[in-house]
Amino acid sequence: MINKSSQKILIIEDNAMSRKIFLDGLEAEGFDTIGAENGTIGIQKAQEHLPDLVICDIMMPDMDGFGVLRMLRQDPVTAIIPFIFLTGSASNESLRKGMELGADDYLTKPCTVQQLLRAIAVRLEKQVKIMQYWYTACCQNFSAPVAPDTASSVDSESIFPSVPQLKEVFDYIEANYDQGITLCDVAEAVGYSSAYLTNRVGKITGETVNNWIVKRRMSAARSLLQDTNQTIEQIALALGYQNACHFSRQFRQHHGIPPQTWRKEHQLIRNSKVGDYKTSLNLSQS
Repeated sequence: MINKSSQKILIIEDNAMSRKIFLDGLEAEGFDTIGAENGTIGIQKAQEHLPDLVICDIMMPDMDGFGVLRMLRQDPVTAIIPFIFLTGSASNESLRKGMELGADDYLTKPCTVQQLLRAIAVRLEKQVKIMQYWYTACCQNFSAPVAPDTASSVDSESIFPSVPQLKEVFDYIEANYDQGITLCDVAEAVGYSSAYLTNRVGKITGETVNNWIVKRRMSAARSLLQDTNQTIEQIALALGYQNACHFSRQFRQHHGIPPQTWRKEHQLIRNSKVGDYKTSLNLSQS
């Protein structure tokens, strides 16, 4: 649980009324708040006070929010501070630009104080987990060096790319792909808006979040079809589909043939390999 009284939030907003509403709302919730009326002053206050989180408007007269984020990310002292944009227009171009600069989330104006509080809570909780992860990793590196001949096991059937920025996303999909999850579930779990996560994953992998969910389900489907005698209906339910028709349609879109046909072809191949192995074994023993 976040201790609000120890959390310092910087609000960079050129509109005096909006800035005051946000500052008053956060102070009422127990946060330590700092206000800045433009980007230049916001950067100065960020460097001076080192807030736990920065909330910044995009459209400002002297320096826009992108410029502020760029400056903060270039400074090693402020580079890791979570950063949330306030924007009146969450266009794809704007989302993509912010993502490339390292923004953590977007809030579309007008937004309520409650929406702001929710976004702050998610980002701060995520930051705590990140710091705990790195602290644990550093401690393990110093206290328990890995033996040269020891290698971590890698699933050869894994369909997810090795992308550190998306590890949390792929870990969540891996743990929950059979629960009927959607983009919204993944976004909520990792603390991003659906739009921002879509752009982030698409920019890095060229695929959508839903595509990765489907790819993981299809990987599991192939194993179940080839290695078990479960019916199509049973497999569909085991993978989180509401009905076999939806599963069959998606399988056909992904593989070009229905699951029943795929099963027959690949079980024939497997049986043929087993037969060849048994023949070879008998010849060697004779």
